[in-house]
Amino acid sequence: MEFRLLQYFAILSQELHFTKAAEKLGITQPTLSQQIRLLENSLDTVLFRRMGKKIELTESGEILLEHVKKIFSEIDQAKIKIHELKGLNRGHLKIGCVGNHLLYSSLLTFHSQFPNIKLSVYDLKTEETLEKIVKSELDIGIVYLPVHHPQVEVIKWFSLEFFAIVSLDHPLAEKNLIYLEELQSYPIFLLPEQYVLRQTIDSFCNKEGIKLNPIVELSDTYSLLKMTLLHNGITILPKLYVENSPEFSVKLLKIADELPRKEVAIIYRKGLLSSTAIRTFIQQLTRR
Repeated sequence: MEFRLLQYFAILSQELHFTKAAEKLGITQPTLSQQIRLLENSLDTVLFRRMGKKIELTESGEILLEHVKKIFSEIDQAKIKIHELKGLNRGHLKIGCVGNHLLYSSLLTFHSQFPNIKLSVYDLKTEETLEKIVKSELDIGIVYLPVHHPQVEVIKWFSLEFFAIVSLDHPLAEKNLIYLEELQSYPIFLLPEQYVLRQTIDSFCNKEGIKLNPIVELSDTYSLLKMTLLHNGITILPKLYVENSPEFSVKLLKIADELPRKEVAIIYRKGLLSSTAIRTFIQQLTRR
């Protein structure tokens, strides 16, 4: 089976339209049709279901696409390792992270040492990062624990402590220590319920019989802090989120309740630590 046929198949699977796929590949539509028929004949199966100008993958096509993605991923990894034989002079690291602020200093330090390594960071939830690590769509993940997957290595990094955050003009700003039940009578702004940090807060409050009803939920922590200041409310976030936003003049109140800390970890797909770029970046993170 020719590798070229798999490339044609992959592009057609994306476009699901022969003419558009042919244009993207720089070949004619009849040529693409012929090549796909060759592939189907070699596999003795139908890969696409034709419906006029529209097409869709058959069950066989879905199976082949899954394996083709793995083949392309392995080839990309091979190319990276071959390039790395010349040292950390080129390459591309793709990182999924539960909050880009966790990597600010590390990204700048790594780039200053290895300016020819391209860094792409994607702000993703833990489950999204895990899925992309398993599919080899990302090289490194920064996630919240727990994470369990047979194909993934986990390195515990550090833990985050929650603080109640208020403006300097807030009635509670005179305090240094506060109980969560004291927050019930004030406007509160929190992350949405599907976020791990919010789930940690909700789980503890439910167990203790505390009701925190946020008047607004925001997925962007920068906006969350700004909304808290504008409306003289309260939010609950780890200290690190505030430290990376020095433009906000806020007071951090230590939470007296035994609200669990959130553990942060570095994850990568098993077998990828042989990559010089991945290994070097992880070593830099763990020295922090």
